[in-house]
Amino acid sequence: MKRLPHGNNINLKEGEFYNRSKELSRIKSLLETTEDGNAPDLLVTGIRGVGKSVLLKEVKKIFDDDYLVVYINFSYAEAFQTNNMSIFGLIDHYYQSIVEECDKRNMGSFKEKVDKFLKTSDFHLKEFNNYKGIPLPVIENETNLNKLNKFVLGFPQELYNSNKDKIKGVIIIIDEFQIIKELGEYKEGFLWLLRGFMQEQNNVAYILSGSMSIYDKLIYEIAGRQGVFGGRLLTLQVEPFSKETTRNYLSEKLPELKFTDEGFERFYKCTSGIPAYVNTFANELPLNVELDDVNVLDELDDNLDLLTSSLTTLWGRLKLNEQKILIALINEPKMRKDIANELNVASGSLSIYLNNLQDLQLIEFNGGRYQISEPLLARWLEVEHNKRGIYPHRLI
Repeated sequence: MKRLPHGNNINLKEGEFYNRSKELSRIKSLLETTEDGNAPDLLVTGIRGVGKSVLLKEVKKIFDDDYLVVYINFSYAEAFQTNNMSIFGLIDHYYQSIVEECDKRNMGSFKEKVDKFLKTSDFHLKEFNNYKGIPLPVIENETNLNKLNKFVLGFPQELYNSNKDKIKGVIIIIDEFQIIKELGEYKEGFLWLLRGFMQEQNNVAYILSGSMSIYDKLIYEIAGRQGVFGGRLLTLQVEPFSKETTRNYLSEKLPELKFTDEGFERFYKCTSGIPAYVNTFANELPLNVELDDVNVLDELDDNLDLLTSSLTTLWGRLKLNEQKILIALINEPKMRKDIANELNVASGSLSIYLNNLQDLQLIEFNGGRYQISEPLLARWLEVEHNKRGIYPHRLI
């Protein structure tokens, strides 16, 4: 039976990638200047599930033949996975990702790894061991972070310089870049460090990408005129599919879905045109059956657990006050003071909770009001309340 790619699949097969011709064309024309020593730096943003990673993987396919294209996912870094975030951890993951790509292209060698060890370590004499009356020195080393940063972040340009006969340039794609928020007070220092090397590399293009809405303050800290990059980053916002694009996509890829006009309107409202949700929900709908407004809403409620699995996991990790804020915003956006009144707390005490919810991309601040940025989460909360008479503060 024909189905659409799973919503969490970022490695699409031939023919599965759809639309995004405008975004691809713009990125392609920008990156091609790298060959002339005029490498661009891009920031690609968009909400969770909108298809940024799929788009970037497609970019990699396009440029892989002529360029060294390194796709780095910061969320795979051991430092992030073990909840031990640090600049050192991200830099090490950055280096390992480059070495892995070089190995695939037969451009890396053991020499680079030895060079890294020698150039980024400080050696000193720890002690002498006695072997048959012969004193043997025991040498100890420790990583010098300044040397490490200089070697690793300068590595892409050195790769180009050593392989000009094989490649036209180097393209570094850093996905899930938004997790640098977890660096806390070291976040700005990391951005300045990265900017310094990016500016000096004429043959290395950078694409930074992360799940951020246009209201995310991290975008302004990175790409705003007062941000670290001082407005020099070229910014591309990946938008959800429009109604027309969603309808055309489903008609082409899964024509067995039979919507009435009202049914399709409900489908689009449920998924907001976010490709991950479109694919996941469409795959669960019955085929060759007329789907009207009521049918689609019933199917949505029946499949909410599947559609919202990642969101409900986040919900279960929230503090009680963060959950209460989301509940307060289910029906309409609200000003901070109105949220505080509803929770019966001081307005100033909400800062830490509101900031965390924004960092998790569960709410956004727009026009002086906070609003839920994940409508499916709001629907799940409503359904759970209707079934149990209480919101699911604790998941068991």
